[in-house]
Amino acid sequence: QLQLVESGGALVQPGESLRLSCSAPGSTLDYYSIGWFRQAPGKEREVVSCISYTDGSTNYADSVLGRFTISRNNAKNTVYLQMNSLKPEDTAVYYCAARGWPMCVMTSDYKYWGPGTQVTVSS
Repeated sequence: QLQLVESGGALVQPGESLRLSCSAPGSTLDYYSIGWFRQAPGKEREVVSCISYTDGSTNYADSVLGRFTISRNNAKNTVYLQMNSLKPEDTAVYYCAARGWPMCVMTSDYKYWGPGTQVTVSS
C-alpha cells in the first residue's frame, strides 16, 4: 500500500507562487507515474498535471499551461508542482496520486491518493 503525502499548500495573493510537494514516506516513487489534481468547493475534481516515471514526460491542463511545472526528484523521492502567477481560480484542495504504469494519464485512473493540501489565492 503506497501512502502519499502532499505539503506546501498555503494562502497567497494573486500573482504569487507556491511549490507543492508529494512524497511517499517509507516507499519509493521511482516506479510510479504521478498526477496532480485539484478540487474547488462545489466543483468536480480536475486533473492539473502529470509526470511519467519512464521518461519524465509531462502533461498539463490548458488552464495551468505555462504557469505550473511538474517535476520529480527521485533522489528525494518527491514530486513537485511549481505554481506561478497564481490566480483566485486556482483556489482548491490539491491532491497527488500515483499509478504503477510507465506513463501518466490526464484522467483519474490512479490507484493511490494523498489526503490533499489546501491552496487559497486571495487578496
